[in-house]
Amino acid sequence: MKTTVDISDSLLAEARRVAARDGVTLRALIERGLYQVVRERTAGSPFKLRRASFRGKGLQPEFAEGSWERIRDAAYRDRGA
Repeated sequence: MKTTVDISDSLLAEARRVAARDGVTLRALIERGLYQVVRERTAGSPFKLRRASFRGKGLQPEFAEGSWERIRDAAYRDRGA
């Protein structure tokens, strides 16, 4: 499908340089950019883990030299584990 868009002269010149450097047509470069923008918009926002750290002095003394299994067992103690 053909369509007409207005692009600033400086952006068009830069796009032509990029297309020539990459060895692709201007059309291919524009389509690649549009696909990328559409994909980003439809993919939704990426998951971002909230900051959940806290102030403290590390592990409690009883776990300072303990293994992960020991910490896990203590966490689940009296909870059916």
